Amino acid sequence: MIEIKKYFQKQVDISEKDWTTFSSKLIKREFPKKTNLLKVGQTENYLSFIETGIIRFYIPKETEDFTFGFAFEANFISAYDSFITQEPSSYELETLSNTILWSLTYQDLQQIYSQTQIGNKIGRLASEELFLKKSKRELSLLNQSAEQRYLNLFTEQPHLLQFIPLKYIASYIGITPQALSRIRKRIS
Repeated sequence: MIEIKKYFQKQVDISEKDWTTFSSKLIKREFPKKTNLLKVGQTENYLSFIETGIIRFYIPKETEDFTFGFAFEANFISAYDSFITQEPSSYELETLSNTILWSLTYQDLQQIYSQTQIGNKIGRLASEELFLKKSKRELSLLNQSAEQRYLNLFTEQPHLLQFIPLKYIASYIGITPQALSRIRKRIS
């Protein structure tokens, strides 16, 4: 819980009263590697902060899954479209390593919004972070080569890439594992 408090203190001036209200709603959830946090058809009920771990967003397919996102430590995670609409998700979330999350339920977040002075700002910051990641991903797919997307991922999270299977990285940057192999060979 210390990490999430540090995250907010960098962003906003949160009073002890507001922190007490906010932190009293947080639920610590621990998951082993390869755990599905959410499956297609389930409704996302949590907005979570990753204390430790790596999470993959993907659409399951019969032959191969389509990975379209990763989330790392000290970031928020949610199937946010499902969370805010409270409708079933069309994709899945899976842990790629042992993971610790600090989570708020949808109902608890609504209470935080109404009971604290800082609640709306915290919610806005979390949603802005999730939006910016999505926007950055979309723009990279439109404007960058697969090699550049790989290099960006490698530059942003080099110590974490060793925990992500290459087939997921290839899917994320929009190429086959064989094409990723050629890129890796070319840049090494």
